[in-house]
Amino acid sequence: MTAWFFLFAAGFAEIIFVLSLKFSMGFTKLIPSLMTLVFGAGSFYLLTVAIKTLPLGTAYAVWTGMGLVGVAILGIVLFKESADVPRLISLVLVLAGIVGLKLTDISH
Repeated sequence: MTAWFFLFAAGFAEIIFVLSLKFSMGFTKLIPSLMTLVFGAGSFYLLTVAIKTLPLGTAYAVWTGMGLVGVAILGIVLFKESADVPRLISLVLVLAGIVGLKLTDISH
């Protein structure tokens, strides 16, 4: 269960990393630029801890899926990006895949 905690923490750090990247305005804003570096490195570190015991394919899929869904939802909320039905259905399918991968890895 600890590995899953690290993996989910890595996913959340990935979301903050990408949002900070957006707010850094091409690394021209100091605080968001520093946050990009810290959360990017933190996300990779937490992922490396998680993959010590979790299957690599599962961990990578969950990590990228969390980032994808989180950033897409925040893009809709914060940046008024499209929230059309096909996009929302696609996000639900990615989320279902993440849950499915977690449920099928009963050994961790």
